[in-house]
Amino acid sequence: MQYLKTYLNTISKRGNIQLAESILKTAEDVGNSYIRNFSFTEHEIGLLFGNIQSGKTSQMFGIICKATDLGFPIFVILTTDNIILQQQTLERVKKDLTGFCICGENDSRLFIDNNLIQPTIIILKKNYRILKLWANIFSSTGFIKGNPLFIIDDEADAASLNTLINTNKQSSINKYLEMIKNTSSSSLYLQVTGTPQAILLQTTSSGWHPYFTYYFNPGNNYLGGDFFFSNNQKQECITFIEKIPNVTRNVVIRHLVVSAQILSSNGTVSNCLFHPSVRQAVHQNFADNIKKEIDWCLSHLNDELISEITSQYETLTPQKTKKQDLTIILNFIKQILLRKEYKILIMNSKSSVDNNEYSSGCNFIIGGNTLGRGVTFPGLQTIYYTRTSKKPQADTMWQHSRMFGYDRDPGLMRVYIDRHLYKLFSDINATNNSIIAQIEHNIQDLKIYYPKEINPTRKNVLDNRYINVISGGTNYYPFAPQNNTIQEISNLLCNFSEKEPYYQVNLRLIQKILQHIIPSPDFKLYAFQSAINTILSESPTNQGILIVRRNRNITQGTGALLSPNDWKLSNSFPTKVVLTMYQVTGNKSWQNQPLWIPNIKLPDNIMYYDVSEENL
Repeated sequence: MQYLKTYLNTISKRGNIQLAESILKTAEDVGNSYIRNFSFTEHEIGLLFGNIQSGKTSQMFGIICKATDLGFPIFVILTTDNIILQQQTLERVKKDLTGFCICGENDSRLFIDNNLIQPTIIILKKNYRILKLWANIFSSTGFIKGNPLFIIDDEADAASLNTLINTNKQSSINKYLEMIKNTSSSSLYLQVTGTPQAILLQTTSSGWHPYFTYYFNPGNNYLGGDFFFSNNQKQECITFIEKIPNVTRNVVIRHLVVSAQILSSNGTVSNCLFHPSVRQAVHQNFADNIKKEIDWCLSHLNDELISEITSQYETLTPQKTKKQDLTIILNFIKQILLRKEYKILIMNSKSSVDNNEYSSGCNFIIGGNTLGRGVTFPGLQTIYYTRTSKKPQADTMWQHSRMFGYDRDPGLMRVYIDRHLYKLFSDINATNNSIIAQIEHNIQDLKIYYPKEINPTRKNVLDNRYINVISGGTNYYPFAPQNNTIQEISNLLCNFSEKEPYYQVNLRLIQKILQHIIPSPDFKLYAFQSAINTILSESPTNQGILIVRRNRNITQGTGALLSPNDWKLSNSFPTKVVLTMYQVTGNKSWQNQPLWIPNIKLPDNIMYYDVSEENL
C-alpha cells in the first residue's frame, strides 16, 4: 500500500486539490531530506513550522504517510492536555488515514495485539499520567526496542520543554516524553508549532533543539500576520479604539451587520471574539455590556440604530459573497434581535463551552487563556482585543491571534485594538517573517529578536547559563581582542580614510571585517555575526555604517573605547548596524602590539537572543 498516495487521494476527492499539492510538497521535502536517510541508531529531532491555523495537521498526516512509506511502523501524535482536542485529533486520524491501526489512550490491548501487523498511530494527551502509562507499555513490549519510533508533538513549545531547567530538575511531562523516546533504539521526534521561539532557544545538549527546521507556506485564501499586522501601513481591517466613544456598542453593531451579510447569503456562522484580560470578573462585565448594547439596539430599532447600521454597512466589501441590499441587512438584524438568534458565550476555566455552541449562527464569545492553542473559531470576522501584560510573551500573544485562518472573508474582517497592542503584534509578525526568511535561506542557527518590551517566550524553559541577550543601541567592544591577520583588515579598510567621518557600506563588508577578529570571552562575536545574518536574510542589500580611525593611543581597560565624538556619531544612526574600527598603537597594553579593535552597535530598541554553548 502506498500510504501517501492514498491520503492525497482522500484529500483530492474532497475537492482540496491545492491542499493535496501542498501536503505532497511538504511530505516529499521532509521525507527525502530528513527521513529517507534516517540512521536507525540515533534519537533525532526536527521542527515543522507553519503559521497559526494554516493547516499543520494535514501536513503532519502527510509526513506520517511518507514516513510509513519509508519504513516507520510506529507513530505517536501528542496533543495538548485537553480531552476534547485529543478526541478531535483521534477522530480526524480515523477519518483521514486508512491502513493504520489507530489507538486512543485506552487502547493498549489493541496496540499490543496488532503487533505491528499494520503500522500504528497512537494519539495521546500531554498529561504526565497518560505519558507515564504509555512509557511503561512501550518498555514492556518486545517489538518497540527493535523499531524506530516516530513522535509528532503538536504545539511542541507548549508543555513539552523542561520547565525546571534552571533548578537542575526535570518537569514531569518532559521526563516522560524522554522516557518514551528512549524505549526504542532510535527515534525521530518532530516538533510542530506556529510559535517556535522557545524551541529555537533550546540548547543542543538539552536534546530539544531541532537538528532541522522545515517551514511550509500557507495555502491560498489564508489570512495571517501580513494581512493584519504589516509593518508597512495599517490595514483597512484594523480599527484603533482610542477615539471610539463607545467601543462595545460599535463592535456589537459591526458584528450584527457582518452576521446579517453572511447569514443572509446562505452562510452558517459568524463569530465575534472579545479578548480581554485573564480575570473572570472582567469576562462577566464584558458579557453584561454586550447584553446592555443589544438591549439598546432593540430599543432603537427604528431610529438611531438604522444610522449606525448604515454607517457600518458602507464599509463592507465582501469578497466571498455578493453584497446584500441595505434593506435585507436591516431586516435580518431585526430578526436576529427580536428572535434572540444570537448567543453570548463566556469561555474560561469556570465556564466550559462546547465548540458546537459557536459552530453556527451569530455569536459573541468572551474569554481569556482558553482562547489560545487548539481552539478554532469558524467564521471569525470581528475581534475586540484588549489583553495586556507588563512585558508580554511573543509566543503567547501570537497563539491568542485567533483571527488567523482560511474561512474568513477579508472584506468583512474587523479587528478593534489599541495602537500600542497593534505595534506589539506588528513587531512579533516582523520577527516571524525573519524566522521564515532565515529558514528559506537555509541558515542553520536561527536567531530571534524583539523590541525590549517583549519577551520571546516564558523564561522557565530557557537555560539561563547559555542565553545571551544583545541590546540594540548599545556599543560593544572586546576587552582583549586579537586579529588573525592585521594586514587583511588593513587591506579591507584601505579605501576608507578619516577624511570622511563615516561611510555607508554593505553589511557583507562588515561581516568580512569581523571574520578577522579573534574576540576575548567577554565579546560574543558569533552572536553579532548571527544577528547581521538575520538582517541580511530579510534584506540582502541592507546597508550599515563604517567608521574608521587609525593610530589611536588608547589605554586598555579604561571602560570605554570610543571617543565622545565617535560615540555620539555612532548613536546618530539608530536604525543601522554601526561598526567602528579603531587601530590602536599598542603602546598602552593591548598585548603591546598594534591591533584593530571593533566596536559594534546593532539597531536601537531591539533585543537579540542567542544560545551559546561554548562552555557546555
